[in-house]
Amino acid sequence: MSEKKIALITGANRGIGFETARQLGQQGITVLLGARDAEKGKAAAETLRAEGIDAEFVRLDVDDAATRAAARKQIEEKYGRLDILINNAGVMLDERENGAIQPPSRTSAEVFRRTFETNFFNVVALTQEFLPLVKKAAAGRIVFLSSILGSLALHADPASPIYDFKVPAYDISKTALNGYVVHLAHELRETPVKVNAAHPGSVLTEMNAYGELTVEEGAKTSVDLATLSPRGYNGKLIHLGQELPW
Repeated sequence: MSEKKIALITGANRGIGFETARQLGQQGITVLLGARDAEKGKAAAETLRAEGIDAEFVRLDVDDAATRAAARKQIEEKYGRLDILINNAGVMLDERENGAIQPPSRTSAEVFRRTFETNFFNVVALTQEFLPLVKKAAAGRIVFLSSILGSLALHADPASPIYDFKVPAYDISKTALNGYVVHLAHELRETPVKVNAAHPGSVLTEMNAYGELTVEEGAKTSVDLATLSPRGYNGKLIHLGQELPW
């Protein structure tokens, strides 16, 4: 078994996931880049290896149970454990009419279902698949890439910065994910495993053309939560060291 920490990042061939892998790799951690597109995933791993990072592509489509099981078997056979699991992959399938995001009363059930499949149900399934390997690590860390847009407290507060920005299916899927974080953290509270949610900030990516932060800044919270000390957060929603309300 490798003495170096092993980290798996889903959706790691681009954007925040790729930068998260880079920053973890720069700390001497072996990074496994989960991606559904083999060509793009391999290219991303090669880019990191050219920078001196121990990086490996792992075929992994969050929405595909077969690839989840195959990736778990591959990692178990090669490394025997998983120190860090970062659930980074996600989708934003907002519906628009005349350029405006549809309100919740008009967002289709189909968009809700598709969004929840990727952002919630299949993230839960993937976490359950890999949790036995995380428990084998000396100090496992599980990070869920969430969003401030999943905060019910802030959405309900007219004074909050997100009060007038609502993308129903995406937001509510992250609210559900936040709930899972709290429950899983509670279940594992007596173990060395720590479970937290990261809000990356408004990051300029392919998913968010109006982002204000760089991917380097956006990845920092996930990296910090992945490398927490034994006295670090558990069951919290964090942005750059600040706890956010659920």
